[in-house]
Amino acid sequence: MNEKEMLKELMQIPGVGKSIARDLMNIGITSIGKLRGADPEKLYAKSNKYAGAVQDRCLLYVFRCAVYYASHKKHDPKKLLWWNWKEKPIKN
Repeated sequence: MNEKEMLKELMQIPGVGKSIARDLMNIGITSIGKLRGADPEKLYAKSNKYAGAVQDRCLLYVFRCAVYYASHKKHDPKKLLWWNWKEKPIKN
């Protein structure tokens, strides 16, 4: 898969635009499948290390949403809104 195809695939995730897709690619996430079962907090820490700064916590919320999206076949529409992933993951 080339960079354009990777961006296009990652941008299928709710809340993920070009910038966040690039953030994911920078830390080795090049497909939705690579997010399955991942730890969003570890992804956020890795992204912060790559960026050399602590990024906005909203990025963590998007990562939580993205991991949920990748890890489930059926989705609760409320869980596909990144802002619903603040601080504590949503309970079923």
